[in-house]
Amino acid sequence: MTKHLTRTRAGLAAAGVVLAAAAPTAYASLTEEAPKRGNPYVETRLLFGTARPDGGPAVTDRQFMAFVDHEVTPDFPDGLTVQSGRGQWRDAHGTIEKERSYELILLYPVAQEDASDRKIEEIRRAYEKVFGQESVGRVDERAQVDF
Repeated sequence: MTKHLTRTRAGLAAAGVVLAAAAPTAYASLTEEAPKRGNPYVETRLLFGTARPDGGPAVTDRQFMAFVDHEVTPDFPDGLTVQSGRGQWRDAHGTIEKERSYELILLYPVAQEDASDRKIEEIRRAYEKVFGQESVGRVDERAQVDF
């Protein structure tokens, strides 16, 4: 029995030495950043609701895509993504509105950030005016982009 305990202790001690020696290497690989690819861009996501606050008919797919074609594509001809979804938000009267929605994703170089900001704000205001919306949500994030 003593011989067995001695071997077990020796095995555990050896494993401890191996783990202690390998730990700095393993830890370093976990903390190293992945190589950055691509170029610095801004990703802007716009969130468009389709329910009209005045109770009128909801914005249709055809109407939304026509809006994108006329108001967005001329300012962002290099590409964009539109995703359909379901969303909700609290309106100006405190009512939680649940509605079909669209997420429009734009990517543009950081060097074009100021000019793009003005264009995006024009798009938001145009949608609010054309479809009687209280607001169009906006999210901006920095990204490394490679095409």
